[in-house]
Amino acid sequence: MVPKKVFFTKGVGRHRHELQSFELALRSAGIEKCNLVNVSSIIPPECKITSKDTGVTGLKPGQITYCVMSRNKTNEPNRLIGAAIGVAIPKEKDSYGYISEHHSFGEVGKRLGDHVEDLAATMLATTLGFEFDPDKAWDERKQEYKMSGRFVRTQSIAQTARGDKNGLWTTVIAAAVFLEK
Repeated sequence: MVPKKVFFTKGVGRHRHELQSFELALRSAGIEKCNLVNVSSIIPPECKITSKDTGVTGLKPGQITYCVMSRNKTNEPNRLIGAAIGVAIPKEKDSYGYISEHHSFGEVGKRLGDHVEDLAATMLATTLGFEFDPDKAWDERKQEYKMSGRFVRTQSIAQTARGDKNGLWTTVIAAAVFLEK
């Protein structure tokens, strides 16, 4: 199976049981009805990014669904947790891209999103054999990275939450979900 599409989603769940809090995060993300299989980090050439709404409608209950997922949890009151997915895709449609996942404590959403975009771009560059410094390669005006003369588009999705004040389990997820069609 080589995925034709990918969509990005995120969610948060709270419950007195850790597992139920994870289930509620999956529901929040719209992917609870699938049998999720975690895979590593490559976006195939010509794989189109689609919206969450479009992607979720293509899922069937019980479907084996491949995804890259970041997940974090806490039952500590007020502890800031985060989960994020970043992607780096070369502008050339015949090239593959890279997905990174990261979970953190105490990191706000914007910083977390920037972190996973830098990770994805760095992993793609090193896989392709390019020297890469994310701070020097970022083009603020174009909002993209440039590596060895190639432009790379990045994006991220991050979910943060504070641990429930009464100590309920709080789970956050972010996922890149692959579709065959």
